[in-house]
Amino acid sequence: MPRNQRTVRKKSEVRGVGLHEGVEAVLRVGPAPADSGVTFVRTDLPGNPRIPARAGNLAERRRRTALVGERDAEVHTVEHFLSCCTALGVDNLEVEISGPECPGMDGSARPFLEMLESAEPIQLEAPRPVLALDRPMVVNTSADVSLVAFPARGGLSVSYTLDYGQAYPGTQHFSFHVTPSQFKSKVAGARTFCLESEAAALRSQGLGKGASYENTLVLGQDGVIDNELRWPDEFARHKTLDLLGDLFLLEADLEAHVAAYRSGHAANLQLVRALREGGQSGAQAPAESPDTEPAPAALSHAQIRRILPHRYPFLLVDRVVELHGFQRAVGIKNVSLNEPFFQGHYPDQPIMPGVLILEAMAQLAGLLLLRKLELTGKVPVLLSIDRVKFRRAVVPGDQIRLEAFTLRVSSGRGRVRCRSTVDGQLVSEARLNFALTEAPSA
Repeated sequence: MPRNQRTVRKKSEVRGVGLHEGVEAVLRVGPAPADSGVTFVRTDLPGNPRIPARAGNLAERRRRTALVGERDAEVHTVEHFLSCCTALGVDNLEVEISGPECPGMDGSARPFLEMLESAEPIQLEAPRPVLALDRPMVVNTSADVSLVAFPARGGLSVSYTLDYGQAYPGTQHFSFHVTPSQFKSKVAGARTFCLESEAAALRSQGLGKGASYENTLVLGQDGVIDNELRWPDEFARHKTLDLLGDLFLLEADLEAHVAAYRSGHAANLQLVRALREGGQSGAQAPAESPDTEPAPAALSHAQIRRILPHRYPFLLVDRVVELHGFQRAVGIKNVSLNEPFFQGHYPDQPIMPGVLILEAMAQLAGLLLLRKLELTGKVPVLLSIDRVKFRRAVVPGDQIRLEAFTLRVSSGRGRVRCRSTVDGQLVSEARLNFALTEAPSA
């Protein structure tokens, strides 16, 4: 069953200067009824215009998430605050704000989290809508930016890969299952950042007026300037935080694994729009404890065809029965006498060619690699095979259980250990090395 909606018992507030506008503002949260959502109220403007936090109210603004409401009133940089609403499951709030932008605080979401906790979240009677997926949904804004939402059960998991193509900070990857405790300990404290090479340009565009070395991590060629990291991968964690804030605009709990590669607010919000248009709103989620790890995802044959470029007679994975994050996949191949290769490969005593068993394992490995978003929009191309062993023949009527385990993924390369069994008996095993290349155009 879906969880019940939540609000807060009492008012609580924070005060600070906005990161981009540089204007001081007080942000005060208070209770709101079920199904009202989160609504910002600009108390500094005549008539106190209201700005509901909905995807339909998005305003296109660089480097932050902004909303527009009554009488064209706007509120900017809402993502840090809304990430806390997503993680804590606080769905309905009246948010009074005395300026055009949410306070920047220390550049993280931690002050907003503490504010919401002090306001004492409480449960309401109405159920929270759930948005479930029946297929992967992909957003590619460019060759270098992509997002995929995979069907999953047991809540929301998010993975982010950051890669600026420079020595520092290099490539960072962060992944977690979204629960209040995980968010509080692993994500809420991650601070906003920019490259030193970008800082002057942002100021010239009227952005970053309230930013300082105290509330923004500035990345030089050799490290963070005049500050210290809270985690080695704090940059990827903060991008995950931003993504959670943008996902609040779905107005539903998302049942999915969202994997992002180099995405920012523009791509995040494209995914929000795509999910609202193509997801299955109102689906019922299984009852789970808030801190329960998600059940393994699975892919049908139709979903596999949407991800892999292979087609009959060369698509050799019938379905994926388990997907454990980016680390492990389990697939099934049902071997029929009608397989075209049996017509010429020992037709009197049909045996499945070993090279095709390897190909089936490689296809499952490709599906697993495509879960990491370095690879979205790319095709895993097999480079080499190591430690190949064949233990048993595969004949018509067998069902092959394929398993793939990620050993290493780096920019442009992947290494996966695979094995296949029939009735619990080992058929073959190998280690596969892939290059990740751009998909050919149609």
